[in-house]
Amino acid sequence: MTAAVETGADPLLQHASPTHPLAALRRGDGIVGIGELLRLEFSGPDRFAAAAAAWRELAAASTVEDAVHRPGTGLVAFGAFAFADRSGATSVLVVPELVVGRQAGAGWVTRITRAEEGGAATTSAEEEWGMPAPTPVGARPRATLAAGSLSREEYVQLVRDAVGRIRAGEVEKVVMARDAVASIPPDADRRALLQELAQAYPDTLTFAVDGLMGASPETLVSVHAREASARVLAGSMARGAGTAEDAAAATALATSAKDLDEHAFAVQSVLRALRPHARAVTASESPFTLKLPNLWHLATDVEVELAEDASSLDLVAALHPTAAVAGFPTAEALALIAELEPFDRGRYAGPVGWIDQDGDGEWVIALRCARVDDDGTLTAYAGAGIVADSDPESELAETRMKFRPIADALR
Repeated sequence: MTAAVETGADPLLQHASPTHPLAALRRGDGIVGIGELLRLEFSGPDRFAAAAAAWRELAAASTVEDAVHRPGTGLVAFGAFAFADRSGATSVLVVPELVVGRQAGAGWVTRITRAEEGGAATTSAEEEWGMPAPTPVGARPRATLAAGSLSREEYVQLVRDAVGRIRAGEVEKVVMARDAVASIPPDADRRALLQELAQAYPDTLTFAVDGLMGASPETLVSVHAREASARVLAGSMARGAGTAEDAAAATALATSAKDLDEHAFAVQSVLRALRPHARAVTASESPFTLKLPNLWHLATDVEVELAEDASSLDLVAALHPTAAVAGFPTAEALALIAELEPFDRGRYAGPVGWIDQDGDGEWVIALRCARVDDDGTLTAYAGAGIVADSDPESELAETRMKFRPIADALR
């Protein structure tokens, strides 16, 4: 059952678990999950289809009383999916026991219980309503990222190898990633890292699902009432030190043939994936420059009128992986990633977000993120899109910029 409550101005993160937070927040609004009522796990190439089918079955068998009717009310699951079909990381949907949400000043609490038979979710009118007690966010853990599976020199060589394969005609674009590691105390308040990310990058979706946390600027798909939207980011440049230098950086990005080609690959891959599910698809003819605290991005917004009762997970399955995180052509780019990258991406660059009983939800690509294990081991990820005229040293610099959200949150 979802009921309206007064959330006040307190950060929603104060209601999340300090060590196992569940959250999807943007500019202070969004949803936070508390507890774990049900956990569904999936793996392999059919993980998205299996998750969509399992969620439909659970939602159909559930009794939902929702007096608020806003995105994120009612029966909700938080999800995070592995990037690769053969990843050792599982993909999960987590149904919390309690959801606290807020949107445009309206607050709510959803309590979810398990039915006695069949395992379906239900709600009880006998529950005592009210906001759960918040707990202040603790001190921010401090750590420094260090090179993980690849040194900087090894990553530069990896990019050289990728450029050679592109020039040989194997692919047109491939995204090459690297990892970085740090260690925080196992009992550290991980909400402090999320709070830092949310404050530094308010226009992104700050997320935490099953140990994966970050602040992603790229909306894979958002679905509400048969309308869907996506934001495609590909092509980036560091912000300038002053006003004139910053404007020059934005102009250089907007006129860069290399970045415009990379962006075009990403947009076309999204449009191709969405058209089978759409009655109408609209996108701007040329990208705009999106300003983040540390980067300029080339961005294109896509709006979709759905032609069928597709859930957000159906669209996630159609979209993943986009050219922005894999490359083009997709199959060949994925094969090259599996060959050249010496680590399993896990859920990095995979879809992360939430879904409700109607199939609506918001999913972003897990970028500017890190995986935090129970022992406090933190692994961050960053990648760069490689095309025929990529400069390996410049691509290394791009990954350093993309590590900054996590690195700064740890400082």
